[in-house]
Amino acid sequence: MAGVCDWNPDFTSPAGDQVLRPALGSAVTLNCTAWVVSGLHCPLPSVQWLKDGLPLDNGSHYSFQEDLWVGANLSKVLVSRVLRVNLTTAEDYGVFTCSVHNVSSSSFMLWRAGPPGHVAAVLASLLVLLALLLAALLYVKCRLNVLLWYQDAYGEVEMNDGKLYDAYVSYSDCPEDRKFVNFILKPQLERRRGYKLFLDDRDLLPRAEPSADLLVNLSRCRRLIVVLSDAFLGRAWCSHSFREGLCRLLELTRRPIFITFEGQRREPAHPALRLLRQHRHLVTLLLWKPGSVTPSSDFWKELQLALPRKVRYRAMEGDPQTQLQDDKDPMLIVRGSVPEARTLDPELDPDPEGDLGVRGPVFGEPSVSPHASGFALGEGRGTEVDVSDLGSRNYSARTDFYCLVSEDDV
Repeated sequence: MAGVCDWNPDFTSPAGDQVLRPALGSAVTLNCTAWVVSGLHCPLPSVQWLKDGLPLDNGSHYSFQEDLWVGANLSKVLVSRVLRVNLTTAEDYGVFTCSVHNVSSSSFMLWRAGPPGHVAAVLASLLVLLALLLAALLYVKCRLNVLLWYQDAYGEVEMNDGKLYDAYVSYSDCPEDRKFVNFILKPQLERRRGYKLFLDDRDLLPRAEPSADLLVNLSRCRRLIVVLSDAFLGRAWCSHSFREGLCRLLELTRRPIFITFEGQRREPAHPALRLLRQHRHLVTLLLWKPGSVTPSSDFWKELQLALPRKVRYRAMEGDPQTQLQDDKDPMLIVRGSVPEARTLDPELDPDPEGDLGVRGPVFGEPSVSPHASGFALGEGRGTEVDVSDLGSRNYSARTDFYCLVSEDDV
């Protein structure tokens, strides 16, 4: 029987050595439970707790609770002793060993929990913040370029709509506005971008009801561009009935484009400008700044986004927006062809008569030169524009929209 009494106990708790990391100031309960082989001549098993190899007694930091259960056939005894440790100081941490008969033991190692590591979380947050800042910077810098690429690649092609012009340009009949339209807006959109404009310096909505000419002209154009200068805003209808006029324009055209000028209108703002800012979701409001004259400025990109998608084509083939007509409308079919000897160079100005408003025929055979037909440029409407002062302007010192000449134009 002595050999039976010396058998090693079977620990149920803990199953093996455990490492715990409780926080300072907490209380930990350590449970030591084991099955011990017993017999008639075997002494009752006892459980002893040791800390760092030294026996523990009841005290202020430690408390014990011991239980004993004897099996039905008296062959095994379940013994349990629970230790409660109050971790008040750093010295309370250590290796706590549960020993039965002093021949077998199981250990709990209590280590002090260190401060939580935030280095990984901080680095991850910084990386996320850096990625967000980079995405925001790319959005600000490349947003217009990405939108233009998407429009050129997948934008709607407005064909078979019966329109003859891409935009109807309304402006005030004053020298500043006429110079801006004829020497900046028109060359940039027609020569560089390939759009066709219909220019009109008359009042857009001078009366309560739109005129027949205005309805016909707007019906020929895909967009409406209004140059809102001080002279234009000084019209009587802009001050008294601009809201009614804007409602009619929204019915006549698709998302009109309004161009305002920085520095011209001071506070208090004109009622028409306040109304347009309140209805930005219905109109396109663009601001002309001193740096907008460069072809790569955001002004031209935003204006191109507001205008119809322009399909790239060779000059000798005609405009596909008027050539590819399924209804065979005789008014929209390019009847003539360019002779081989007069093939147009795509790099040449498509408007050889100049940018003063004198245009040749849009459809049919190419018109003969003004000298051959006896038609002089001086007879055109563009001669009303006084251009004598353009050569004497100091463009480097100006901050308005007269700064026109670029390297390509020279």
